[in-house]
Amino acid sequence: MLNVVFFARVKEQLGCAKMSLDWDDSLSTLAGLKSYLGSVNGETWVDVLSEDNLVCAVNQTVADQHQEIRDGDEVAFFPPVTGG
Repeated sequence: MLNVVFFARVKEQLGCAKMSLDWDDSLSTLAGLKSYLGSVNGETWVDVLSEDNLVCAVNQTVADQHQEIRDGDEVAFFPPVTGG
């Protein structure tokens, strides 16, 4: 099982806060997961998940598109964090 969570603007744009996916080897990287989510959920998902400034984290550690993911991991998607 893969747990996927969406935060802030990403959650609002996708209309989804979290989901659980049955594990499949095609989900073994962040890029593969994003491709899968776009293919099953439509163009809005493709657009949001392909934004250049989208931040991705695996098990609460920021990761790049080539990051491997495993059964049982938590993957989070959120917009860039700003502060001041």
